[in-house]
Amino acid sequence: MLGLANMRTGTTLHLDRVRDGAWSGRSLPERPSGLDTSARPTLSGHFAIARVDHWFKNVFVIPGIVAAVGIDRGHVAPHAVARIAIGLLSVCLVASSNYVINEVLDAPSDLAHPVKCARPVPSGKVSIPLAYAQWLVLMGLGLSMGFHVSERLGLSVLALWVMGCIYNIPPMRTKDMAYVDVLTEAVNNPLRLLAGWSMVNTASVAPLSLLLAYWMVGCYFMAIKRFAEYRDIDNPGRAAAYRHSFAFYSETRLLVSIMFYAAAAMLFLGAFIMRYRLELVLAFPLIALVMAIYLLLAFNPNSTVQRPEGLYREPRLMGVVIVCAAAIAGLLVVDIPALPGLFAPTAPTAAAQWSPGVGSADHRDERLR
Repeated sequence: MLGLANMRTGTTLHLDRVRDGAWSGRSLPERPSGLDTSARPTLSGHFAIARVDHWFKNVFVIPGIVAAVGIDRGHVAPHAVARIAIGLLSVCLVASSNYVINEVLDAPSDLAHPVKCARPVPSGKVSIPLAYAQWLVLMGLGLSMGFHVSERLGLSVLALWVMGCIYNIPPMRTKDMAYVDVLTEAVNNPLRLLAGWSMVNTASVAPLSLLLAYWMVGCYFMAIKRFAEYRDIDNPGRAAAYRHSFAFYSETRLLVSIMFYAAAAMLFLGAFIMRYRLELVLAFPLIALVMAIYLLLAFNPNSTVQRPEGLYREPRLMGVVIVCAAAIAGLLVVDIPALPGLFAPTAPTAAAQWSPGVGSADHRDERLR
C-alpha cells in the first residue's frame, strides 16, 4: 500500500510539473490550449480509462482458439463455448486493468501530445486514488474468472497483467526503452494466444514456433504504430517529450526494425507450418498482403494504425483480413493430400546425412519417399 501511495503522489506531482512546463529536466512545448482546468472526476472519466472500446484487440485470442481446435482436436474441452465466453471476459478485464494504469502513468507525457492531452486523466476527469483502486479491482475480477476456467488460463492472464506492470510502472517501465518497449508490449500477443489455446484445450500447449511468430507479428504492428506516431509529431524534441523512446528512434531506425520483425515473424511461422500444418502455406500470400497494407496505412497523415480501435474503418484492410482469416480457418480443417508431395525434399536432408547408413542409396531413397 505504501508503494501505491508513493506512485499516486509521484503521478500527481509529475502532472503538476508538466502543467508548469517542466518535465524530467526538459522543456516541453507550450501546453496545448482547450483543456478544462476546472474539470472534476466523473464516472464517465473512469469508464473511459478502462478503454472498453479497445476490447476488440482481444481478437488476438481467437487464433489461439482456432489453432487449438484445428491442430489438436482430440483434447477440446467440454463446455468449450462457456469456457470461451468466460475466458474472453477475463482477458478483457485484465486488459482494462492495464489500460487504467497506462492512462494514469502516461498522463504527464500525454500533455505534450496534441490529441492525447485531452484524455480523462490529464484533463482532470479522473480521481487518481480511485483509478488505482479501479486498476486492482479489474485485475482481481479478471484473474478470478481466468482461474475459474482453468489454471493455465489463469496463469496466462496473470502473465498478461504482470507484463502490463513491467511496461508501465517505474522503475522498470520498459515503455521508455527503445526497442524494449516494442518487444515487451508485443509479448501480449503470444500471451493472448496462450489464453485462447487454454480456453478450449485440456492437454497440449501451443507450439513455441507459433508463439514466437505471434510475438514477432505483434512487434511488427507495434513498431508501425511507433513509426506513424513519430511521423505525425514531426518534431524530434516534442516527440521525445511525449515518449522517452523517441529520443533514440528515428524514421529510419523504426523502418529497419519493422523489416526485422516482419522477417522474423515469417521465419517462425514457416517453421510452425512445415511442422504442424503444411496446408497453411497457401495462406502466406494473404498474410503478406495484410502486412503490406498495414504498413502502407502508416504513411497516411493521422494514420489509423496509431489507434487500432479504429481500424475497422479501413475497408481495404478489413476485407483482406476477413478473407485471410477465412482461408486460415479453412486450411486448418481441410486436408490437401498433394501438398506433402510438392514440398518433399529433392536433395538429401541434414537429418539423413547425420543418420546411420547415410551411404546407402536405399536409406536415402526411403527418406525421400
